Amino acid sequence: MQLQEWLRSLCSHAGLKGSEAEELWSLLPSLSTSSLLGLGALASLTVYWLLTRPQPVRPPCDLQAQSVAVGVNPSCRRSALLKDDNLLEFYYDDIRTVYEMFQRGLRISGDGPCLGYRKPGQPYEWISYSEVAQQAQWMGSGMIAKGCQQFVGVYSPNRPEWVISEMACYTYSMALVPLYDTLGTEAMVHILNLGEKTSLKVFIKKEGPRQNKQVRVNRENRSLCNYTPLTSLEERPSVPTYRPSLRCRCRFLFCCAGHGNNFLFIYPGKPKGAMITHGNIASNTSSVIKILEVCLHFHLLDVSISYLPLAHMFERMIQVLTMYCYGARVGFFQGDVSLLMDDIKTLKPTLFPVVPRILNRIYDKILGSVTSPLQGALLHYAVGRKQAELCRGIVRNNSLWDKLVFKKIQASLGGNLRFALTASAPISCTVLSFLRATMGCMICEGYGQTECTGGCTFSLIGDSSTGHVGAPLPCAMVKVVDIPDMNYFAKNGEGEICIRGPSVFKGYLKDPERTAEALDSDGWLHTGDVGQWLPNGTLRIIDRKKHIFKLCQGEYVAPEKIENVYMRSVPVLQVFVHGDSLQSYVVGIVVPDREVFVEWAKERAFVGSYQELCHNPDVKNAVLEDMRAVGKEAGLKSFEQVKELYLHPEMFSIANGLLTPTLKSRRADIRRVFQEQLANIEIKMAE
Repeated sequence: MQLQEWLRSLCSHAGLKGSEAEELWSLLPSLSTSSLLGLGALASLTVYWLLTRPQPVRPPCDLQAQSVAVGVNPSCRRSALLKDDNLLEFYYDDIRTVYEMFQRGLRISGDGPCLGYRKPGQPYEWISYSEVAQQAQWMGSGMIAKGCQQFVGVYSPNRPEWVISEMACYTYSMALVPLYDTLGTEAMVHILNLGEKTSLKVFIKKEGPRQNKQVRVNRENRSLCNYTPLTSLEERPSVPTYRPSLRCRCRFLFCCAGHGNNFLFIYPGKPKGAMITHGNIASNTSSVIKILEVCLHFHLLDVSISYLPLAHMFERMIQVLTMYCYGARVGFFQGDVSLLMDDIKTLKPTLFPVVPRILNRIYDKILGSVTSPLQGALLHYAVGRKQAELCRGIVRNNSLWDKLVFKKIQASLGGNLRFALTASAPISCTVLSFLRATMGCMICEGYGQTECTGGCTFSLIGDSSTGHVGAPLPCAMVKVVDIPDMNYFAKNGEGEICIRGPSVFKGYLKDPERTAEALDSDGWLHTGDVGQWLPNGTLRIIDRKKHIFKLCQGEYVAPEKIENVYMRSVPVLQVFVHGDSLQSYVVGIVVPDREVFVEWAKERAFVGSYQELCHNPDVKNAVLEDMRAVGKEAGLKSFEQVKELYLHPEMFSIANGLLTPTLKSRRADIRRVFQEQLANIEIKMAE
């Protein structure tokens, strides 16, 4: 009798009710004791599985309707997370500036660790929230003692002093102007000249700047100040720190005290100061928090790795400002990208902001580690099983396949990842889906630009589909407008992407002409990217307007779209597509992937070193053939396919001036550097 009651209780937990349960009870009297015990064991295992089986994450909205049309215009949409067309400005009513975000982190962290750094081969050392706040106050006082009133330039790689300098600005209502090596001397001087001559100071890392830049800056009547003296001045003026009451009566034209005042000037691409306000930052950060709050709660035990340029909004928004708001930690890399993986293994981050180029390298390295057909078959089968779980909304790193196949991959990234965000450039659907399975964490894709404070769309957790950049953030309305020359029309859900809302910048500093080009009279930011609305309310980036060129027969070519396709070719690491209106074809500069190129060539009976293979015309033709096959599969038109290429053995990089700090191609510089090779290709094509 007791056994029957026990089984009845177990079946109740298992969800058996009504006729199913009664049928089971009717069989019990005819069963032997051993059979009943076996049935009880089976029921126990069933209940245990039901209670411990992985649960799918709960998306914040219906994944089949992630955005809503605004009014009667289906080409203009806003987030489905909003109750109406009122866009999100603040998540917390009492946190409307970056200063207040940091103060919240200081309050809830319990004076926990804030900024981390390490020396080669050593563990991370940490600076607490209270120490950061104290040093920021000291430094702010020091800057005022030096006569700084308005703009503050920061010239340094990613490190704690950069952030402390930033917080010093916000503590005393000054605007930050990020500077970095790859701008070049002329661009640096141009940026400095945009500020008032009596108020722009340049603060640098402890080792000091390069001498030639110091000379040029001093010639322009600027003060160069080292970080350490500013935080250790014996005599500082008695200056009150930031107070909310100062918002409405700050005497500076550009200041950081109020949420509507400028907090930061970012210089994307060619030097032009994008004026970003505290209100822009608050609305964008709030939107990310609102999207992630359902299934990813930030907390003070979270830690992020800082290696992407702090001078750009992606790094600032997703990890730095959001992390500080929740009292979490940020650890800085050693400054050498080649040591980044070692820094990650040591830091063990839970959040990982990343760009597609790095994800592509991780993907290639995983595939390159396969040494036998059996190992390859096991890897792809395990990926398939994990991808099937992702389709059901299950994200985890403790499955059988994680323990058997993916453990080393996850350990190489620290073993603690909960969330990764990729942005700044498109990523292959194949790579994204593969890494979502192997890394065992949530990986979202975002889209935006500096002028909309970093992001305007964001893919939702729980959405395992690829080929889109998500739905609009709650702080932004997004629409597409006609581009007749490229045959894109809003009535078809295609066109140039435009953004409006509290996250859109206020314009370019002292540059009304460029401001008018970017912002129309209704406040819409024109991005220059071409998008397409998908049936589930997400946005797909399909083309680029800004870099298009016309061939001699009148066809428009968007080189970045073609480059993104060719990146799927196995031997290709980097590619640059070139053409002009005097020719009927496009050509390319290709940097092969050093980690796979030699083996790839060997499989096709080509033998030699990496350098030798790059100069082998037969190998070049094999690469061209592979690229054209990938292009055909992706639907590239005949005139979009490269007709000839040059293999270059050295990577495009920030150091050689061919990539921006956000790892995008510097198109004009690449054309200039390879003008001889491009001219030789044209001569060959003409023969």
